[in-house]
Amino acid sequence: MTEKIMLIDGNSIVNRAFYGVPLLTNSEGRYTNGVYGFLNILFKLMDEEKPDYLAVAFDLHAPTFRHKEFDGYKGTRKGMPGELREQMPLLKEMLQAMNIQIYEVEGYEADDILGTLSAVAEEQGILPVVVSGDRDLLQLASETLKVRIPKTKGGKTETEDYFAKDVIEKYGVTPLEFIDVKALMGDPSDNIPGVPGIGEKTAVKIIQSYHDLENAIAHCAEVKPKKASENLGEFQEQARLSKFLATIVRDMPISFEKEETIIQDLFNPTAYNLVKRLELKSMYDRFEKEEVHTEPMQDYCGIYTLDEAKAFFSELEKKETAYILYSDEGVCHGIALYQEDLGGCWVEIGESLTAEKLFDTATPFFTDKEFVKIGHDMKKDVKLLRSYIGKTPEISFDTAIAAYILNPTSSSYEYDDLARTFLNQVYPAAEEVLGKGRNKKAFLELSKEERRNFVVSQAKVTFEAKKVMVEQLQENGQNQLFYEIEMPLIYVLADMEEYGIKVDKNALLQYQKNLEESIDVITKEIYALSGEEFNLNSPKQLGIILFEKLGLKGGKKTKTGYSTAADVLEKLKYEHPMVEKILYYRQLAKLKSTYADGLLAVMDEKTEKIYSTFNQTITATGRISSTEPNLQNIPVRLELGRELRKIFIPESREYCFLDADYSQIELRVLAHIANDETLVNAFCNNQDIHSLTASQVFHVPFDEVTPLQRSNAKAVNFGIVYGIGSFSLSQDLGITRKEAEQYISAYFAKYPNIKKYLDETIAEATEKGYVSTLWQRRRAMPELQSKNFIQRSFGERVAMNMPIQGSAADIIKIAMVRVHRALKEGGYRSRLILQVHDELLIETHLEEKEAVAKILKENMEQAAQLSVPLDVDVHEGNSWFEAK
Repeated sequence: MTEKIMLIDGNSIVNRAFYGVPLLTNSEGRYTNGVYGFLNILFKLMDEEKPDYLAVAFDLHAPTFRHKEFDGYKGTRKGMPGELREQMPLLKEMLQAMNIQIYEVEGYEADDILGTLSAVAEEQGILPVVVSGDRDLLQLASETLKVRIPKTKGGKTETEDYFAKDVIEKYGVTPLEFIDVKALMGDPSDNIPGVPGIGEKTAVKIIQSYHDLENAIAHCAEVKPKKASENLGEFQEQARLSKFLATIVRDMPISFEKEETIIQDLFNPTAYNLVKRLELKSMYDRFEKEEVHTEPMQDYCGIYTLDEAKAFFSELEKKETAYILYSDEGVCHGIALYQEDLGGCWVEIGESLTAEKLFDTATPFFTDKEFVKIGHDMKKDVKLLRSYIGKTPEISFDTAIAAYILNPTSSSYEYDDLARTFLNQVYPAAEEVLGKGRNKKAFLELSKEERRNFVVSQAKVTFEAKKVMVEQLQENGQNQLFYEIEMPLIYVLADMEEYGIKVDKNALLQYQKNLEESIDVITKEIYALSGEEFNLNSPKQLGIILFEKLGLKGGKKTKTGYSTAADVLEKLKYEHPMVEKILYYRQLAKLKSTYADGLLAVMDEKTEKIYSTFNQTITATGRISSTEPNLQNIPVRLELGRELRKIFIPESREYCFLDADYSQIELRVLAHIANDETLVNAFCNNQDIHSLTASQVFHVPFDEVTPLQRSNAKAVNFGIVYGIGSFSLSQDLGITRKEAEQYISAYFAKYPNIKKYLDETIAEATEKGYVSTLWQRRRAMPELQSKNFIQRSFGERVAMNMPIQGSAADIIKIAMVRVHRALKEGGYRSRLILQVHDELLIETHLEEKEAVAKILKENMEQAAQLSVPLDVDVHEGNSWFEAK
């Protein structure tokens, strides 16, 4: 069997990868998308080609023999983007860690290295596969040498493969003739001049007739068209120079020892550590499990009987202790503990030590304040411990919450993330130890020693990371945010999740039936307008009906058919009555699948309640999110969406709902932060802020503002908060871009301090690298350093909005903690059961209604002391719909 070597054009492929994958950063803020994309392409090609040898060639940032011959060579090329430039050392470090041979030679380009190495390989009977995004490499193709050109889009890579016959078939010339074609047509990307007036088609025809440049020059008088003939004669030296520049060197001085390029030990611990540091998680499974355990087995103690557990907990010192309650699928397997002097210990639940006996023994540990308990994702611990010991545990420091505050844009806060980010250590991820399912069976299949080491290691990481986190929180001025807002919020969210919200099952079933009937009616109306039946959920079939049968303009055809995305249809809804009905059909279909069907699927059959999960560590702004199901995203713009709130009811007739929400909290935060006198006075005097803005912007008396003007001013007010531009505002209001620009200019003229605040925020964020809220919640802003306009513009919008939205999120969290505490301390039967952005919902006992309404309003309005008052409206009802 013939051996094979894969030779990769490093600069070309990483460049293609960089632009093919969205910008990614790790928790250190380092860009990683180029490295990630490069490795994806590399692994895909290796899986396909299965080479025996591998090498990567790079350009050096130094003049080559081509630059010396022609000063303008590559003179028009833009410099490498900073976001990619900083990844080049990382990529080379990654390749070296994987034992992949790198070639760089001063005075030559990567193309020349690939050309020479492939020639030497062929001489030695090794089949070369050359990988490059540059078609210049096609001149190397032969009967045995294959050139692969990857195309990367949206993170997916496809390749075009070329042997000599493929070049001839596609371009009509041989690989060597391909050089002469380029000599005639030139190459703007490399600033190779070629011959003026000769494009690709003419160049191919000339070389097909004369086969090489010199022969074509000798017969230039016969070349057609006439202009090409004249120019070839006049610019023949320029054509020769172009051929010199375009020709890849295949005999440069370079040593090639195939043993140096042999593929071996790619996925070693050193390479794995680097992949972990860069947080390229989808690549972890490339590593064999036994290779990734960089943490050796420790001499941790193991406890497996009741007597041992009693002795252990009775002798445990009352001091700072990290613990991990290890559970999966609702089943607890044991407790891992770690103390400074004690080290680590694993107490395992099994036949000799039941969960009930263990938790009965461990109750003093969890309820005594003198044990300063450090945990990770402690909300689930609070709920689990209540189910076993019937008491709420005392918790001190949650490393998941601290990690989130210190780096809110991270995608994950698992223990291996903590080890890497805060301790500069590498631990295997849970998926690597247990597989992607992380199920009970996988854990129990580990040996006793492996289980012990796996869980106690997590407790150790938690203990050690806490030390670093404490210092960083102090440095950032985030102690109040962590200890007074986020940590108490754990108990609030745990109570909300445990209690749930009652559903009127019959009303939900009726709602589902009504939707089905409405969908059936609108479907028949669409079929009547289209003149035929088709699959309404098929974008391909819908596209054919709209853009071919009905002949609507503006259809963009892709490989899979016409786009029928919402933004496309919105622009067409006045062109044909069917389009608006399609949009309405989609709204109804989503209401049915996501909410009617979805809520029935997650409703507890016994209690007829829905138990959502409230996530504390998801959003970069600090907002709480709701999942499984998402109760914060129930649509309210559509009447049918609002009616969905009717199905949410109090647990019994002894209760009603009290719903309170902040009035225009983000605009009030903006007025305070920007210290804009006009806006501050308006809020202090309880003026209608949207009418005031309309009056200011449209130059009309306050009392004469029309509903349309007020609506447009409202869009401007909230648009400014979100960094809206003239294009987006024009789209929202259905006006010209010029009119939108005038609206924004007029707004800033009347509220000059807001413009000043927004400009200063962007400047400060660019300098510091982050923005922060009134409570020092931070968000890193690497996007502001981007050379890419789209990325930078996105960063500017985020920088403007995050301090406002994040401060509003902090205020509602403070209010939640205060309201929850007041209800608990007052011994009330009423409960906080739901939070949706700026709104709190309390299931209130009828006898406590007035007192709870007062608690709700006072604690929400006094949650923050701003230069403008916080205004809260409280409503009551026998359903969420009525209370809202």
